Amino acid sequence: MKKAIKILAVAVLAITAAACSSAEKMAELANNVVVTCNPTVLEVIGGNIDATLNVTYPEKYFHPKALLQVTPVLVYEGGEQAMTPFMYQGEKVKDNYKVVPAAGGTVTERVHFTYVPGMEKAYLELRGVASYKTKAVTLPTRKVADGCNTTYMLVKQDGNIGYKADNYQDVIPQTAEGQILYTINSADVRPAQLRGQSIADFQAALDEINANSRKTLKGTEIVAYASPDGGEALNDKLSDKRAGTAEKAWAKVVKDHEALDPEVKSIGEDWEGFKELVSASNIQDKDLILRVLSMYSDPAVRESEIKNMSQVYTELKTGVLPELRRARFIANVEYQNYTADELKKLVDDNIDVLDEEALLRVASLVDADKKVDIYKKAVDKYGSDRAQYNLGVAYLALGKDDLAEQAFNKVKAADADLQNAKGIVALHKGDLDAATRAFTAAGDANGKANMGIVDILKGNYAKAADELADAPGCCHNTVLAYILNGQLDKAEAAAKCKDPKVQYLKAIIAARQGKAADVKANLENAYANDALKTRAAKDVEFAGFNL
Repeated sequence: MKKAIKILAVAVLAITAAACSSAEKMAELANNVVVTCNPTVLEVIGGNIDATLNVTYPEKYFHPKALLQVTPVLVYEGGEQAMTPFMYQGEKVKDNYKVVPAAGGTVTERVHFTYVPGMEKAYLELRGVASYKTKAVTLPTRKVADGCNTTYMLVKQDGNIGYKADNYQDVIPQTAEGQILYTINSADVRPAQLRGQSIADFQAALDEINANSRKTLKGTEIVAYASPDGGEALNDKLSDKRAGTAEKAWAKVVKDHEALDPEVKSIGEDWEGFKELVSASNIQDKDLILRVLSMYSDPAVRESEIKNMSQVYTELKTGVLPELRRARFIANVEYQNYTADELKKLVDDNIDVLDEEALLRVASLVDADKKVDIYKKAVDKYGSDRAQYNLGVAYLALGKDDLAEQAFNKVKAADADLQNAKGIVALHKGDLDAATRAFTAAGDANGKANMGIVDILKGNYAKAADELADAPGCCHNTVLAYILNGQLDKAEAAAKCKDPKVQYLKAIIAARQGKAADVKANLENAYANDALKTRAAKDVEFAGFNL
């Protein structure tokens, strides 16, 4: 009996020893387990950190009756983030975990973490606990990857957007004009015509041009015509004669009024003038007359068709045709509009004298804060849709996205510019789906470039590189897209801007090419931006380089 008890006690001790040694042995031999991580340097893509672990257990490592809990943990400055543990079991364990046979084998797992600030300097480790019945042993912690690469976060999210242009004219072409009328089939200049109001107004205009420092006389013309009744050949000759007599009369007209020598033209039958006068008249059946002009180009056919409308033609003979037997005296003038300095002064001193185009122009000459006030003035005074849109762009420049959105919602013209603007507002809110819809609807170069920003944020680097290849404006996002897509040669060729952020990207290109001297040189240029200097100290792109 005592012997039996002794044998039983020895057996219990042996079982206990085996139980203890199985979990402890797994801990002791943990370094024999081969762990690889792809990528070895973790990368943040679209706010997520994903990697693949391959864990190879050697033969006789995993006890048939043991359990193993493995917890992936991302350790970073300021904290750590742990995943739900992976559970494994020996082949004799009756449970529902992944089985690792005693003969050994490889298991593959996907790890996932959500980025938080601070993870740019981090590492991934595996924490394991092996257990057998009630005995649990902590395995040595295994570091498996460094992290995290956050290069994609260098994307500029301002978006490609511009102000709508003004139609302000720095120099405005103007004309001053007077005319003399002739009697039917005559080229004689009647003295009364030279004393008429039309010529007096022309002479006064010449004097005003010469007295006005903003006006410059660029040239003068004499243009003679015949009314479109009678034969075309006869009217051409009559027009030529009128040009000659009008040129002689010019000397009397401009005497004591400074003017340039005129260019003399003979037009012949004045069908254009005929059309203008008929359009402005109350003549019965004028629409029919205008239809004849549009249907026939032959002057003889036109005249014949109009004469067939006998009652109408009678009105034309008294009310229209006499006005076309003429010679025009024309002064071509350039008017110097308000200069940039004058516009800016008027904004402060007398803004109400500025029209819509002048307001839009002067807004382009001042900073964003002042733009807001000027665009509001243009909206209030003229109902300017362009100013309403530009107001939203100005708010975006000031970082006032809520006010920008309100401004854009009042714009009437739903064009590509507006679609891009709304897409940028959605982008800044983090609503990438809404931004995608808006940029796609825009369908222009800016929309394409802005979609490149969205695709960088989503991790669609190849698509982003294509969209940003010919992007207007700063090269920053184009260079970044090429880097993220592994096209370092194209990135280097595109990096033409002198902006510190582009210099930082050039340092990343150099680091990936292993060019230490270029890394240092480009970072020195980038350090004009203090935030980039702080970033570089933690950026895994520069791990191994002496900064």
